[in-house]
Amino acid sequence: LELRSNHVYDMICENHTRVTEFILLGFTNNPEMQVPLFILFLVIYTVTLLGNFLIITVTSVDPALQTPVYFFLRNLSLLEVCFTLVMVPKMLVDLVSPRKTISFVGCGIQMYFFFFFGSSECFLLSMMAYDRFVAIGNPLRYSVVMNRSLCLWMAVGSWMSGVPVSMLQTAWLMALPFLLKLVTQDTTMYEMQALASTLLFIMFPFSLILVSYTRIIITILRMSSASGRQKAFSTCSSHLIVVSLFYGTASLTYLRPKSNQSPESKKLVSLSYTVITPMLNPIIYSLRNNEVKGAVKRTVSRKVLQKLDVF
Repeated sequence: LELRSNHVYDMICENHTRVTEFILLGFTNNPEMQVPLFILFLVIYTVTLLGNFLIITVTSVDPALQTPVYFFLRNLSLLEVCFTLVMVPKMLVDLVSPRKTISFVGCGIQMYFFFFFGSSECFLLSMMAYDRFVAIGNPLRYSVVMNRSLCLWMAVGSWMSGVPVSMLQTAWLMALPFLLKLVTQDTTMYEMQALASTLLFIMFPFSLILVSYTRIIITILRMSSASGRQKAFSTCSSHLIVVSLFYGTASLTYLRPKSNQSPESKKLVSLSYTVITPMLNPIIYSLRNNEVKGAVKRTVSRKVLQKLDVF
């Protein structure tokens, strides 16, 4: 969303200005850079799709990965695919298109799904943090506490949490007077409402994550064995890195003072959480998780053997 400019294409009708579409400035006005950027982002997007679909596939078909942690990981990868689908294809089209615009309705639809998948991911990450707390804090009762029914309801709740957030945020933002320089209406209330709701729906799941990891750290520090502490930390290190990336970029976007945000820096931050982070998540879980790497090898080997049997 930060890639949109405040310049608009408008139509005058009955002495009122009605916004019909937005002009997208993009990353650069240099035509020579647009094709290389298109190729770069297309490669990143392809890697993102392949990596996340690989995670979805191996956690679905491999018998060793039919556990709650990989059930949530599968949902996370699906969310990442949907999230990038909202933003990246349009960005790729605009890089090679002479007319870089988006309709008012199209902008509203894009914002709705942007907030929906973004807020759903916030809550899903908090559910994954709770799962890691149960696994480390109460390993003997892990399978009883994190039963199939509870995991399903936690996943459904995470996905559904995006509905009120996206509806509220989209309604507020689409009601904004976009031609701020041409109107006298005070937009302070709009900005405060948007900031308050953003902080509420970002900080609430983050607080759950913080509580879970505080108790995880306390549990790990109480362990007498150094190898036990190392093993316990390794079970949640991948999730902790993903959470840091997600909330780090979100904090740079929403919590940094406006006076410190240049258009270029806003574009880079937006690029990080819309393009880069979804690509890194499956890489992080694959490289730092021996079970996932083993499942990938088994899945690939099984496919190769099936093809050999055909011939």
